[in-house]
Amino acid sequence: METPAVERLTYRPDLEGLRAIAVLLVVAAHANVPGAQGGFVGVDVFFVLSGYLITALLTLEMRAAGTVDFWTFYARRLRRLAPGLLLMLLAACLLARFVFSPTRQMNQADSAAVTAVWASNFHFAFANMDYFGPAAESNVFLHTWSLGVEEQFYLVWPLLLWLTFAGVSRRSGSADGVAAARPRRLKTVMALIFACSLALCLWLMRAHPLSAFYMMPARAWQFSLGALAWLYFPPQTSTAISRAERIWPWLGWFGLLLIALAAFGYGTNAPYPGWRALPPSLGAALVIAAGSRPAGTRKTGAFPVSALLSLRPMQALGRVSYSWYLWHWPILVVGGAIYVQAGLSTRIALALFSLALAAISYRCVELPLRRCDALLRRPWRMVTGTAAVLILAGGLALQWGNQAMQEQFDPAYAWFGQARRDMSELYAHGCDTWYHSAEVMVCQFGDEQAPHTAVLMGDSIGAQWFPAMKPRFTQAGWRLLVITKSACPMVEKPVFYARIGKEYTVCAEWRQRALAFLREIRPDHVFLGSAATPGSGFSTADWTDGTRKVLQAIAPHVGAITLIRGTPVLPFDALDCLADETLLTRLLAKENRCSALPDNTRNDWIFAALREAADGFPNARLLDMNDAVCPDGRCSAKQDDFIVFRDGQHLTASFAARLAGPFSQRLEKLWAAPECHDLSVCPVYSGSHK
Repeated sequence: METPAVERLTYRPDLEGLRAIAVLLVVAAHANVPGAQGGFVGVDVFFVLSGYLITALLTLEMRAAGTVDFWTFYARRLRRLAPGLLLMLLAACLLARFVFSPTRQMNQADSAAVTAVWASNFHFAFANMDYFGPAAESNVFLHTWSLGVEEQFYLVWPLLLWLTFAGVSRRSGSADGVAAARPRRLKTVMALIFACSLALCLWLMRAHPLSAFYMMPARAWQFSLGALAWLYFPPQTSTAISRAERIWPWLGWFGLLLIALAAFGYGTNAPYPGWRALPPSLGAALVIAAGSRPAGTRKTGAFPVSALLSLRPMQALGRVSYSWYLWHWPILVVGGAIYVQAGLSTRIALALFSLALAAISYRCVELPLRRCDALLRRPWRMVTGTAAVLILAGGLALQWGNQAMQEQFDPAYAWFGQARRDMSELYAHGCDTWYHSAEVMVCQFGDEQAPHTAVLMGDSIGAQWFPAMKPRFTQAGWRLLVITKSACPMVEKPVFYARIGKEYTVCAEWRQRALAFLREIRPDHVFLGSAATPGSGFSTADWTDGTRKVLQAIAPHVGAITLIRGTPVLPFDALDCLADETLLTRLLAKENRCSALPDNTRNDWIFAALREAADGFPNARLLDMNDAVCPDGRCSAKQDDFIVFRDGQHLTASFAARLAGPFSQRLEKLWAAPECHDLSVCPVYSGSHK
């Protein structure tokens, strides 16, 4: 994503280099380059740059002409941005059409339609699409949210500045008075926008985090920050550097350091933007302001950061930054669908391929149209004509979506929807209220008067074992109670839940109520199952200590406690991988592409933490079913005629039910004692806990 060129401003090569830094950070983050998870802050840099350059363009025009030529302004923006966007949309839609299954195409088509009219940020915000969540990783047009924010900024900013200037003109009598009052008034307005928008952003982080991330009003403070950099630090033509100004090169380096610290220090497990967006945004403003000061020399001042940003490679990359931003994400997503087990080298190769496409797009499409002044002779025609083409493109995307909707009913794809819905019956009974309520909803199966009670408690990873447990614990003598909450680990620690963008307080309250319920009913057997919530940030010590606290709360009040190990995590979505078995994927990817060695590093250390936590509790033991889920340590989306996973980690209910026999056998062996062969008469159920 690139800020439009400013024809009447003195060319500043350092700003081109700053664009290069921003796009490199974004691409590195999206390509999962180790250590660069926070590279998404490059978008914040783009926002500050846009605020600086667009404010500069408009203020210079109003100083010279006294007004804003709105038609010409919008025509220039569309001439610069629309061709590249339309070309990317066409190519990305075609790629998705030939690579993705009809169900996935429907989601892509909806996103493409709103992207065509620069409204995808609204779409993702109201669809609850977490930018850092797993679902977002497969959306080809996710990155266009920032283009929507920028276009909405372009829409309102000229009018805002014009009203500010016009208001000064009406209140100031002389020309000198107007000239003096306008900058003061504009600085005041920009400062107010900065304060109000930042306050809105901080408030939305608590009320609706996705709106804080995606919506322009919550990002306007970043544009106004760039505007303030222009108003307070306009470019200076003098080459002389005073003693006081020698600090500016150092401030420029400090600004670049702030950007780097955010990019390489942030992760995806903390609320964003909020106050965390301040360092990279202020850093960008400092780099911009420092570049407008006299640079001096090595003898008179520090080596300026603008010298680094003005290097030829940085200039070349900065010129195609908008194009690269457009192309990199679709190529990474589609490439990831083809090479589902893509390693770092493959992801970097895909990113470089997208850079080559960006260079071609820039040289052959965007640059020639950008230099075509004939398009601006009647700017209103340019604006209305481009708007019509964009609306037409959106309509064609919707038509594509309708076609994909019809294709999904083809018998060849019927299994896909069935497998995606192949979940435990618990969800139909309303046993899990997710993050909406802390009320403990208990679902009961089996004879209410049975002498023995088993309880399954956990998150969705624990709940997936219900089909395997039901046959054993609803037979004569047993009843099975289920209390679960999705994304709520059985760890007595505060949980940050990335999907809602804040601490999962409902989980903590529910867990306390559920543990109190267990102490009250004193069941014979409790099964605890959960996994690491994405972005929770739990350490090994957190899992050990948090699990031990849970065990301490219930161990004296229950018979047996079985801790179920979390299932392996696939490096791809199992159903999407199976559904995307097209001619193109078979030609480009290796065979058996939907089978992989899972990255069990996190799973392993969590299991070790559970083992350490259970040590010292005689009635607590660990059950590991992973070798039944992934024989020989290799996980496949499909075993025989059974689909194993319904996403990247959760088992289908059908496959879990298939494991009912092995589950019961391993459980008997786990709790076996010389004097019993049946759990119901094992010493652990002697009733001493009652």
